[in-house]
Order: sequence, then structure tokens, then C-alpha cells
Amino acid sequence: MTGVSSRVPPGGGPEESRTAGRVTPGRGAVAAGGTGDAGAGARRIWSRDFGLFFTARAVAKLGDTMLPVALAAGLLQHGHGVGAVGLAMAASAACFAGLVIFGGVFADRFSTRLLMSGADLVRVGTQSLAAVLFFTGHVVLWQICLIGAVNGAAAAVFQPGVASTVPRLAADVQAANGAIRVAESTAQLAGPALAGLLVAFVSPGGVFAAHAATYAVSGLCLLLLRLPPADPHGPARTRGFGADLAQGWREFRSRTWLWAVILIWCVLMISVWGPTVPLVATEVVREHGPRAYGLVNSALGAGTVVGGLIALRLRPRRMLRAGSLALFSFACFPAVVGAGLDVPAMAGGAAVAGAGMSFWGVMWATSVQTQVPPDVLNRIHSYDVAGSLAMMPVGQALAGPAAAALGADRVLLVAGVMALVVAAALLSVPAIRDLVRADAPGAPVVRGAAAGIPGPAACSRKG
Repeated sequence: MTGVSSRVPPGGGPEESRTAGRVTPGRGAVAAGGTGDAGAGARRIWSRDFGLFFTARAVAKLGDTMLPVALAAGLLQHGHGVGAVGLAMAASAACFAGLVIFGGVFADRFSTRLLMSGADLVRVGTQSLAAVLFFTGHVVLWQICLIGAVNGAAAAVFQPGVASTVPRLAADVQAANGAIRVAESTAQLAGPALAGLLVAFVSPGGVFAAHAATYAVSGLCLLLLRLPPADPHGPARTRGFGADLAQGWREFRSRTWLWAVILIWCVLMISVWGPTVPLVATEVVREHGPRAYGLVNSALGAGTVVGGLIALRLRPRRMLRAGSLALFSFACFPAVVGAGLDVPAMAGGAAVAGAGMSFWGVMWATSVQTQVPPDVLNRIHSYDVAGSLAMMPVGQALAGPAAAALGADRVLLVAGVMALVVAAALLSVPAIRDLVRADAPGAPVVRGAAAGIPGPAACSRKG
């Protein structure tokens, strides 16, 4: 029952600077190591169109983080159990994961702006219907699961276009991703609290109505965008759908840094993130109560805001190397809980972990958006999303049996160790650690980004 949002994965009208066929996102982007001018970066990203996209992402994220509270409270109030909540969420996640690769092909073939706003319009309808069902008390599980499945399919159409939209709107892609990350993290802090208030003072149906409204705002903002062509000098689309799908796979497979990160990320989903989310919740609530868990979760969210702010300023020459180093900090989150430390220590560990994960997210998103040719970017991003999500349910499913066999504290300590292993594995791959940012002097040419593509300020309403 959710719209899956981007990860992951955030002045006047910006104009893209270019050199002989290579993307250079923003004249002031720092090519070598160092920090760069964060104020100049902010001036390069803010324009009418980026403001609309920024608002769309922040508002949609607010709604998405409200939804789990409403879904759990609503189904439990109407006599359904925890299994029903999981089934409703799984219906959305399964459709999203199964269809997002096809959504990437559609996004490369058609207008991403219209696809994304259309997907939001579909979810306005589904969440409005869910609100009516909960307001009237006619809550049937299969209907809720069907609504979730439709939402998942709509998210699969929506999500691939996010990756190609950012570099078309902002001269400084890294600063744009950092700003979006900060906004989404802030919304993630506010969403559950707002949902709790609506459930308490209105009903779960009120949260679904508010969620529908967030999709309406997002869809309207996206509809008002004026996007330049993704790649007006790219090859004409004469191939069929299947040929485009196959080309996307070839492009994905040809980039070692790309598929290696996603392969390693699957290990992280199974061994770290999958077990950490449910086991941290159960352990903290059991030992310290739900209020302590809320504090730890808020600290994690605050850390992601800090990580996004750091990513606005730091501009490493080798972005994935810097992001991988930051990922070492994520070991703090499961480790402090597994070690049985007190609540302030757990909150501190969560904040450090959130900052590291958020910084990595900006480095990764910017690398994909600037290193992949525009004409295949949406398809590549869909492989990224599908690969990143595919193993998370496996890790969550294995968390319970592993905790029963070894103890939840030991599983969390192992997850902390595996977080270190994953970060080290990323650094061990030369194609990952040595990838030079696209705007660095002497960086390899990125195909399909020839000079002459109009900047965001000069584009028409086509998109």
C-alpha cells in the first residue's frame, strides 16, 4: 500500500557547462578532492523547475513515511493481525520489484514527466479509495492488497524517471542530490509523527486521505516541470520494447563499477539491513520500551539529514571511494544495539550510521546520474533499484530464524561486522574505488552528452 520512493538515493536558472562531448554538471563543480563552495553549489541548483521537483519529492516522501503507521493501525483496528499488515506491504513491494525494470524501458522511450505525473495520479485514486474504505469501515484484506499491488505497479513506472530528471534540472547534480536527500530525510522524521496524530484525532482513513493529497501535490509539481530533452543527439528509437530491454542489460553489464556495487549491496541487504530493521525494533522495544525506539529511530533520521548536508559540501574526486569509507560508520547501528548499550549510546550510533548511509546515497546517485549515458539512464537505474530491493525481504525473512537460533544480540553483532565487510568489499574493487567523478579534469568521456543540449532555463514544456 505504498509508493516506493527514491533512495535510494537528494540561485537563478542553472545552465549546464560542457566540454567536447563530456558531461560537466555545473561550471563550479569541484573536480579534484576538497570541499568546494557549498553556497555556490546551492545557487547552481535552485531554479523554478528544480524547486518544483524538490517539492514533489519532499511531499511524496512525507506521505510515504506516514503510510506504514496508517496501514498497521487501520488493519489492526478492523480485526486483522500483523500478518495481514505484512501481506499488504508485500503486495506493493512485490509488484514494484517485479515491474521496475520494465518501467525503466518505458521511461527511456516516453516522457518521464508524463509517466511520473500519471503514476502519481493513479495513486491519488488508489489512496482515496483506501481512505473511503477505512472511513466507512468496509475493510477487506484482498481489496487492500489489490490497492497495494496497483500502487507498486505505479511506483515501478514512476521510480526509473527520477534518476534522469535530476541531471536535466540541476547544473550541480551532487548538490541537487544532497538537497533532495536532506528534504526526504526531514520528511521521514515528520511523517510517522504526523500520521500518529491523524490516527489519534481523525482515523486511519484520514492518513490515507492525506497520503492521496501528497500524491496530488507531487503530480501537479511534476506536470508543471519544463524538462529539456534527455539526449536530443542520441539514436532514434526504432527498436522494439524487447530490444530496448536487452540493450539496457548490455549497458548495465558493461560497467563493472555499477554491477559490482549492486552485487555487493545484495549482500548488505541480506546480512545487514534486512535483519537490522526488525531486530533493532524488537530488541529496543523489549529492553527499553517504544519511546526509546522512537528516539533511536529519530536519531537515525537526524543522522541522514546531517549526511545529506555533508554531501552538499564535500566533493571528492573519487565519489564511490569516499562513499564506501562513509559506509563503515553504518556498523555502529546494529553493533550498539547488539552490544546492549544504553539508549543514548544507541541513539548516537544510529545518528552516525544514518549520516554515513546518507552520504553514500548521494555519492552513489550522483555517480549513476553523471556516468551513465542519458539514453539508457532510466533502464540502468531500474536495474539498480531492483537489485537493491530484491534481497531485503530475504534478509528480513531470515532474521527471525537466525535470532531464534543464535540470539538477536549475536545476529545484530554479526550484522555490524558484515557492514564493515561490505564497505571493505566496495573498496577492494578497483573499478569502484578508482571511478573518477564525471566533472573532473581528464575524466573519461560519457557517451551521449554532447554539447548543445539546452539548459533547464531554456527548455520548453516538453518532457
